Amino acid sequence: MATDTTTAAARTDERLYQAGFFRGMFRRVEIGALIGAVAVWILFAIVAPTNWVSIVGVARILDPASTLGIMAIAVALLMIGGEFDLSTGVMTGTTGLIAGLLATRLGWNLWPSMGVAFVIALLIGFLNGIMVVKTGLPSFIVTLATFFVLRGVNVGGTLLVTNQVYVGAIDTATGFYSARSVFNVDFTMLGVDFRSSTFWWIVVAIIASWIMVRTKYGSWIYATGGDANAARNAGVPAARVKIALFMTTAAAGWLVGMMNIVRLRSAVASQGIGQEFVYIIAATIGGCLLTGGYGSVIGASIGALIFGMAQVGIVFAGWNSDWFYSFLGVMLLGAVIVNRYTRKRAEEISLAAAKARTEG
Repeated sequence: MATDTTTAAARTDERLYQAGFFRGMFRRVEIGALIGAVAVWILFAIVAPTNWVSIVGVARILDPASTLGIMAIAVALLMIGGEFDLSTGVMTGTTGLIAGLLATRLGWNLWPSMGVAFVIALLIGFLNGIMVVKTGLPSFIVTLATFFVLRGVNVGGTLLVTNQVYVGAIDTATGFYSARSVFNVDFTMLGVDFRSSTFWWIVVAIIASWIMVRTKYGSWIYATGGDANAARNAGVPAARVKIALFMTTAAAGWLVGMMNIVRLRSAVASQGIGQEFVYIIAATIGGCLLTGGYGSVIGASIGALIFGMAQVGIVFAGWNSDWFYSFLGVMLLGAVIVNRYTRKRAEEISLAAAKARTEG
């Protein structure tokens, strides 16, 4: 009798439904990106084992992956919320130019120059969000317009002030080296130098994951992206969520922009142009759906790691770097297929669990 009671309880409790290890694994949003990362690592471990399988190789991979990862996380949050931002790439250049011009042309300390750039970035993100929420226009169109406006201002404004399309000698500004020690400093681990951008990436990933998993705001983001009307009817402040997410992508663009200017000691008007699609691809590889309401911060970080591995691995293998973009296309297509399969498996498991509970 006790055995029968235990069995019935297992059938009626969805949490005790046994889906099997492999089927249960495919419920994870990040599984597609993880499979892709393992496949890419094995590929370059075979074709370029000398440089690849080493701590030096890890440091080289994390260098480009870290800044991309910061942006991919912010973009993933926005995509989960059901929107896109095509101004993220150019935002890194805009904020760098603002800080650089204030520091070199007006003689400001670099820290308040960065602060002004941060406020302007948040304002642009806020305006993007307001335009999307109030007008009902697709975020693709709104942020595409912002992209062109900022691109024009970057080139035209820089030419007007400096007679060239870049701002140099930022390292002569007061406060440069203290800013560099925060945004771009090397630290040694196992005898190899790593950049602090890797630390920033980890911190951003931890905070974003905690928000999505442990706070009600994370639930609001998923609900808003899944069905904004239903979310509003349930009491979720969907409009405020969307605006905050646009401001988040702008803030991430500012952070990467500051990392760039202290690393390069200059700012270029073309900085970041074209990278917005790379951020979206990284988030998509990580499991984010283009329709919103589904995705993962960790998955987006793995997607950025795949980009870093591809970028560095192609160089290590001695291949033509032009193949990098073909590689990205293959990875995007493969990720979409795997993500579709993953979500289908998750839905099947959820239906089976619900059926078991009903029969119990």
